[in-house]
Amino acid sequence: MHDHPTHTGPGALTLVVLLVAVLGVALYIGAAVRLRRRGDAWPWWRDASVAAGAGAVAAAAVLPLPGGPFTAHMAGHLLVGMVGPLLIVLGRPVTLLLRTVPVGGARAGLLTVLHSRPAALLTAPAVAAVLDMGGLWVLYRTPLFAAMHDDTLVATVVHLHVFAAGMLFTVAICRLDPLRRRYGLPHLAVVLLVAGAVHAVLAKTLYAQSPPGTMFAASDLQAGAQLMYYGGDAVGVALAVVLAVRWYGGMGRARARAVTVGRARPAV
Repeated sequence: MHDHPTHTGPGALTLVVLLVAVLGVALYIGAAVRLRRRGDAWPWWRDASVAAGAGAVAAAAVLPLPGGPFTAHMAGHLLVGMVGPLLIVLGRPVTLLLRTVPVGGARAGLLTVLHSRPAALLTAPAVAAVLDMGGLWVLYRTPLFAAMHDDTLVATVVHLHVFAAGMLFTVAICRLDPLRRRYGLPHLAVVLLVAGAVHAVLAKTLYAQSPPGTMFAASDLQAGAQLMYYGGDAVGVALAVVLAVRWYGGMGRARARAVTVGRARPAV
C-alpha cells in the first residue's frame, strides 16, 4: 500500500513545466502585442486569462499545495486538468495564432490540420468527454494511481494526459477557436451535463474508498474527494456560462443580420 505526498520538490519535470508555461505566455503576449500594434483589436483580458491558466498549471507542479497528500494531489488535478485549460482556452490562442501568421503556406497548413477529420473526431464533444472522464476513471479506479508514484515516466505520462485531455474537452465544449464542425447548444449542454455527472460519481466513489493500492487517512481522502466534487461543479458552471454567452451572442448576431437583410430588400 502507498501513501506518498504529491509534492516532492523541484525536479526536471517541474523545471520543464515552468519553462514551457513561461515561454508559452511570452509567445502569446508577444503575438497579441504585434496584433495591437498593427491596429487590430485583441482584448487585454485574454492575455490575463492565458497567463492565469499557465500559472495555474505551473503552480500545480512547482508549489506545495495545501492539505494532506490526497487533497494536495486533487488540488493539482483541478488546476492542471480543469482550471488551467479553461483559462487558456478563453484566451483563444489558436485564433490569435491564425491572425498573426502571415497568409500563405503556414496559415493554410494550420487550417488544414484544424479542419482535418482526425481533429474533427478528437474535438467531437462526446469523444473528448470519454477521453477526459474515462482517463480519470482509469487513473483513480485502477492501480495506475499507485504506479505513478513509483515511476517517474508513468507520472509524467499521466500528468500530460490529464492536461491534454482537459484541454481537449474544454476546446470541444467551448468551441471558441475555429473548428471544422459546429454543434448546437442542446448537444453541447447534454455532453457537459453527462460529463459533470460522471466526474461527480467518481468523486463520490473516492470519498468512500482510496484508489487501488493506496491508503490515505479518512479525513484526507474525504477532503480530496469533496474538493474534486465541488471544484468540478464550479468549473462545470463556468463552462455552462461560456456556452450561454456564446449562444446569446450568436442569437444577437443572427437578429442583426436579419434586420440588415430586411432593410436591404427593395420595397414592393
